[in-house]
Formats: sequence, C-alpha cells, structure tokens
Amino acid sequence: MRKTLTFCLLLGWGASAFGLALDQHPEAARFIERMAARYRFDPASLRSLFAEAQIKPTILEVMERPAEAKPWYQYRRIFLTERRIQDGVRFFERYRRLLKQAERVYGVDPAIVVAILGVETLYGANTGSFRVLDALSTLAFAYPRRAEYFARELEQFLLLTREERLDPRWPQGSYAGAMGWPQFMPSSFRRYATDFDGDGRRDLFGNPADVIGSVANYFAQNGWQGRRPVAARIARQAENLANAEFTPKFTVAELKALGIPVAPYPDDLSANVIKLDGEDGPEIWLGFHNFYVITRYNRSLLYAMAVYQLAETIQSRLEERHHAQKN
Repeated sequence: MRKTLTFCLLLGWGASAFGLALDQHPEAARFIERMAARYRFDPASLRSLFAEAQIKPTILEVMERPAEAKPWYQYRRIFLTERRIQDGVRFFERYRRLLKQAERVYGVDPAIVVAILGVETLYGANTGSFRVLDALSTLAFAYPRRAEYFARELEQFLLLTREERLDPRWPQGSYAGAMGWPQFMPSSFRRYATDFDGDGRRDLFGNPADVIGSVANYFAQNGWQGRRPVAARIARQAENLANAEFTPKFTVAELKALGIPVAPYPDDLSANVIKLDGEDGPEIWLGFHNFYVITRYNRSLLYAMAVYQLAETIQSRLEERHHAQKN
C-alpha cells in the first residue's frame, strides 16, 4: 500500500482520494479535452463516464509484482499444469474445425493458438475481474511510470467501444486492461480482431470463432512462419552466447561455425540463444523467428517459452490420443 500511496501523492492526490471518481482529476480533464478535440467525443458524456470510474489501489500494487519476475522453473509451474494441458486438449478437440480453418487462412499452428488462450485465460474461463474502464483509468492517471502508454490504450478503448457499439462501463478484463479470451489490449483489439464467422461483430468475449481467428490473425500479421520451428533446447556450451534480446541475433550457420551443435535445422534459420533458470541449473535454448513472434504478444521470454511448451505438450497429448484410438 505504501507504493500505491506514493503513486497517488506524485499526482497530488492524498490517501483519501482512493475510491473517488475521476471526473475532477486534472489529467482526466485534459484527457477528455483531447478526446473531444481529436475524435469529437461529447465532453459532458465523458465527464459523466469518468464520474463512475475509480482508481483501484490493487491494480497499482499488482503492477509492481508481475509473474515474469519469477525464475523460469517457478513461472513454468504456473502454466504447465495438468489441468491446463487437459483443458487445452479438450478445447482443441471441441474447436478443431475452427482451428484448422484458421490455420488454412492464416498459416498459424493451431496448438499455438490454443496455448495462447490457455496461458491467458484458461481457455476463456478467467478473463479478469476489473472493469476495463477502471483499470485503464487507474494506470493512465495514477501510474506515472507508464501513464503515457495506458492513456493511449484508454483512448483506443473509448474508440473501440464506440465502433463496436459497446457500453464502456461493461467490458471486464485484467488489471492492465486486457480483454476477452485472448486478452487483447484495446489497440490490439482494434487492429487484429476479426469477424471470423461473418456475423457482423468482432466478439472476443464469448465467440470462439472470432477468438480463434483473431489470435491467428495477430500472429500472421506479426510475421508467423508456418511449419517452421519455434524453439529448441541446446547444449550448455552455448551459455556464453545467451542474451536477453527478443529479436534473433544469429543464423544457424553462424552457430555451427562457433561449434554449437544445432542440427538438424537449416543454416538460414535465424535464432537467439536464451538462458533460463531451470530447477537443476541453467537451461540453454534457441529461440527461432517464431519464438520472437510469440514475444510480440507479450514481451517476455518466460511467457513465450510457456506458450511454446504448453503448445508442444497439448500437441503431444493429441497425438497420443489419436494413436491409442487407432490401436
């Protein structure tokens, strides 16, 4: 709570301001003026809307302790659970037709789409408990470190709700303002969400077709390469090449020239060397171009590895099930 109060005091708010409406907040007032001037929103309507929005101290506290701060072996346990794997297999089987259709249209591995939904919301079961209006307002007006970014997302949210004819008081999502089964931020929703079933709406809150198509579209638009590898664990001798960059730094040919065994991958594949904190010591991995694409969804090496490993495990379980049924 002390950090939360510090954020508040930096903006000239006292402790008693928590839980109060935002319509009188100076930054909110300037935001309303910008929305009216740039996008012709009615200022009175926006003031009425922000009169119902609230600063949420719990959001500010959670922002300071993200799961990505954990070592890999602890982070992995959160997402590679038996429940998440089994539910992922069931989700894949239930929506196999839609997943295969999305693969034909966008060229994205269906297991990756399923794993994203598994990591983000347990396949739509846990989409968040904060009003998006409150979450984005809190971070735009009471979280100075990233206020500019979240003010832009708040702007995108209001544009989105106007375009999609949604009441901005209605959508609920994460503490950071991410929405729906795939947890798209408002800017991503506007850019990547697709009406995959052609019913005239882009529904990421309860329409599996739109959800699956939108996640696949996100990856396609960010450069996913169909039927290409994502990651591979390699020998510890490459540890000195590891770095925390997201973009691939080496080609496979360059790694081979340095004496790193990376067969059977083609020489022209690009990759980065990643070091993760395993339970029994460092794990050294190659993250190929498609691994980098996963980090475009969430800029975390741990997140991308969790998605990759969940996808691989779900795919393996499906193959085992198919083999058992044949025999």
